[in-house]
This record gives sequence, structure tokens and C-alpha cells, in this order.
Amino acid sequence: MDGRVLIVAGSDSGGGAGIQADIKAVTALNGFAMTAITALTAQNTHGVHGIYPVDIAFVAQQMGVVLDDLGADCIKTGMLHSVEVIETVAGVLLACAGDVPLVADPVMVSKGGAKLLDDGAHSALVSLILPLATVLTPNAPEAAALTGIKVEDEAGQRRAGEALLKHGGAAVLVKGGHIEGAEVVDLLITPDETVRFTGPRIDSVNTHGTGCTLASAIAAGIAQKLALVDAVARARQYVRAAILSAPGFGGGYGPLNHAVTFDPTQIER
Repeated sequence: MDGRVLIVAGSDSGGGAGIQADIKAVTALNGFAMTAITALTAQNTHGVHGIYPVDIAFVAQQMGVVLDDLGADCIKTGMLHSVEVIETVAGVLLACAGDVPLVADPVMVSKGGAKLLDDGAHSALVSLILPLATVLTPNAPEAAALTGIKVEDEAGQRRAGEALLKHGGAAVLVKGGHIEGAEVVDLLITPDETVRFTGPRIDSVNTHGTGCTLASAIAAGIAQKLALVDAVARARQYVRAAILSAPGFGGGYGPLNHAVTFDPTQIER
């Protein structure tokens, strides 16, 4: 087991996204997953039916005791649903983990359309979390919401990613799964270069939790000292394999197969 990843995110009772998907992904890639839960959700493949926030002092306590004792090689943030949670998490990161790489997944809306981030929290996410991020991982709608830029094609992905970089993050991965076309294009944008990842679109409804899974898989790679480009490439391979072997559970957007047989030492760009 190699690489300690602290995941700060919400729980998904259906097991397809959130903390549950994060733990499965990190474990599948031979990392060690730890958690600080920000909210509980009553959720299945049809959507989010309820959200129960965790007290912000307890969110901070979960992070603090883990970092103090076990430490972390990478931190991944997911559902940070309010300004207060974002401020709390950012404060702990600055105080206790300033030198630990951060993968920030700006979870805003569930696959079924439920809002997972308060409208007023957009600016807090950009101003407090993004400057600390080793990589931010928005999908096209999230990138558009955070920047006000239309993200309907590759040019829009590039513009939004470059706009987000201006807030101080080291890199932005603008995902293209929501953009129509036979090919899915993800752009990893840094101040120095743009790396283009492509792959054929998979025709499947079993895509619940792909964003959480990809971000946690990237975090596992960073924790294991992979270069960012390699961590992204391996994470994309893993998510693709997990979609292709999805179990088909539920009547809505089904979960991935996080336990898919996958060799974490094999990286293809």
C-alpha cells in the first residue's frame, strides 16, 4: 500500500459517488484512504433525496486529528456545500497541510441534478480553495459556473481553464464529458502548457460518481509521487475501465465498478 490520501467530501448512501467512491478508487490504486465527512446524503441512482450537513467544527476536527497522527501525501476535496464549510476546510489546509498537494473537485450538482453547492459559495471556492490546489477538476458545467464563460467546445474549455488559473491554482483539468461529440476531450491546463487527453465516448448510463472517482484516482497518483500528467492519464484509464465493467445496479444513473481489475503500474498516455 502506497500513498496516504485524506478525502474531505460528502457521503453517498448509494455507494456510487462521494466518500464511498473516493475510498474505493484510492484503494483500487493501492493507496490508503482517510476521510473527513462534510455532509451525509440520502442518495441512490435516481438522485439526492436529502442532505444532512456535518457541524463545521467536527469537519475541522476530523481533518486535524488525521493530519496530526497519520499525515497525508495528498488531500482531495469534494462536496464543500457552503461558505462556512469552505472557510473551515481552507483554514485547516493552511494551518496543518500547507505543503501537502491538493486535488480540488468543485462538486456543484449531482448526476441527477441536485444542487450540492450553495450559490453564494461559488466565489468562496474560487478565492479560498483554488489558490491552494495542485489541480482543480471541474467538468464543463462547473467550469462555466465558476467563470461565467460558456464551455460548449474545446475552445471554451481552454478559455475557462485559463481564467481559473488566474486565481492562483497550479493546474486545472477541464473535463469534457458533458460536451457533445463522439470523442471526449479533457484539457490539463497549467501556466506552461496544455495537455490534451482524448478517448472515444462510452455510451452508458452507468456514470454516477465519475467525477469523484477521477479526482480521487488523480489524488492517489499524486500521493504515490507520479507526475501530474501521469496521475491524470492513469486515473482516466481506471475510470474508463470502471465504466466499461459497471455492474448495472439501480434504475437511474448507475455506479461504476470500482473494483475492476486494474494494474496501477501501467500508465498509457
